[in-house]
Amino acid sequence: MNSSSHMVTEFLLLGFPDVTGFRATVLFIVILVIYIVTLMINTMVMVLMSIKPQLHSPMYFFLQQLSLIESMFLTVVIPNMLQVIWWEGVAISFRGCIAQSYLYCALANVECQLLTVMAYDRYLAICKPLHYSTIMDSRLQNFFAIYCWVFGFLLTQITLIFLCQLHFCGSNVINHFFCDIAPFVQLTCSLKMAFQLMILFFSIPAIVIPFMLIICSYICVFVTILGISSANGRKKTFSTCSSHLTVVTMYYGTLITIYMVPTNGDTLTLNKLIALLYIVVTPLFNPIIYCLRNQEMRAVMEKLFRVSDRQ
Repeated sequence: MNSSSHMVTEFLLLGFPDVTGFRATVLFIVILVIYIVTLMINTMVMVLMSIKPQLHSPMYFFLQQLSLIESMFLTVVIPNMLQVIWWEGVAISFRGCIAQSYLYCALANVECQLLTVMAYDRYLAICKPLHYSTIMDSRLQNFFAIYCWVFGFLLTQITLIFLCQLHFCGSNVINHFFCDIAPFVQLTCSLKMAFQLMILFFSIPAIVIPFMLIICSYICVFVTILGISSANGRKKTFSTCSSHLTVVTMYYGTLITIYMVPTNGDTLTLNKLIALLYIVVTPLFNPIIYCLRNQEMRAVMEKLFRVSDRQ
């Protein structure tokens, strides 16, 4: 670390200053329950996709990766967030704050890349059905999975290096419940404009390009679906990609709002609320959406629960 770590050795996370006493206790319990339930659901999804032969397709392989990412993503933020809510503000070391910010951004970046790969998988399945199994073989699946993880962490490494060059010589209070990138812009007393430009610049390969590729994939998918003569056939084909489309809309809607819209003091509170939905609620809904909207997944779940009922 450079001299910035000598000027500021720790940050104070405020969390939710207006939520105190009984309301803070309720918020703590709600988030803790959501965290535990989400981890349980994601673990169940990952286990089922490993042991059930009918779920050994590329789509479920990528969904398994998504569940792993979101479980890690939650664990990077929520345990510390619960501490912040319980104590109504907590100090975190400079190194700890930078590490949390890096892991959070890296995992978010990995998820962006993975959602793009999943859109390409749906494109191949619907637009190139005869060549799908040949193209999307296990080698390509593994390549895409490795690419998502490596690219996500390497791209964020540049942000980490830049963060370590910043000087924090004034306030060390972060008006957030975790060490997000945006509040650093408000605290740094050096390279503020350069930091804002860096965030926008790295949002292009991390958020914008993947989002544009997903849009292109789904334009091709919709054109193919519209070309299907029977209404039943169109509905059945669309159902194979509707869950992914729902997840993408939720994910990118909140992500673009937080990181692509310029931040100031007034929007930080709004960003904090959107981040709460993005971090806590979205990872809970994602596996539920896939389980409820996917016929194969529903069939496996129903069979599992019938067996458990008999026992």
